[in-house]
Amino acid sequence: MEEFWNDRYSGVEFAYGEEPNEYFREQLAKIKPGRILLPADGEGRNGVCAARQGWEVESFDISSEGKKKAEQLAAKHNLSINYQVGRLEDLSYEPESFDAIALIFTHFDPKVRAEYRKEFVKLLKPGGIIISETFSTNHLAYNKANPKVGGPKNIEFLTSLKQVKEEFKGIEMEELYPVEAIFDEGTFHVGKGEVIRFLGRKL
Repeated sequence: MEEFWNDRYSGVEFAYGEEPNEYFREQLAKIKPGRILLPADGEGRNGVCAARQGWEVESFDISSEGKKKAEQLAAKHNLSINYQVGRLEDLSYEPESFDAIALIFTHFDPKVRAEYRKEFVKLLKPGGIIISETFSTNHLAYNKANPKVGGPKNIEFLTSLKQVKEEFKGIEMEELYPVEAIFDEGTFHVGKGEVIRFLGRKL
């Protein structure tokens, strides 16, 4: 997968644009800035958005090319973010050290997804917020009709309401719903799709 993402992020243009995910931007603006973790942050559009709002940003991704682009985007705005290359299990974050975690199109391998989600809950401070938007299991039909909308083509990598409820134990669900959305995010998220939006608070 590193090769796939390095290839996608190696171009001059930003694969998913320079602007943040809209749901992420809207929810983040409602929260007092603190320390935020952005797993699978790609080219950094969401991490840089958080930094611009005064958050202390920790990002990671398996793509070294993604890190280069994220640092380029941060420099454009005279900002810096702490961006590490690796998988969650390779990195050292202290338990209960984040005020928020943003899971924006984090379609992890189902073999590790549930364990990752448990770990993310551990990394949140009590009262900390999770902001998540991922493609739903119904999204396959949208992708088939319009491949430009992007998203995994394997249903096991997609998200269901049941999956979220089962895998985020210890989180109070403030919002959890599927929604049809129109995307205009760079080259690879263009058109209509279905996502699961989730806002939760650690008990």
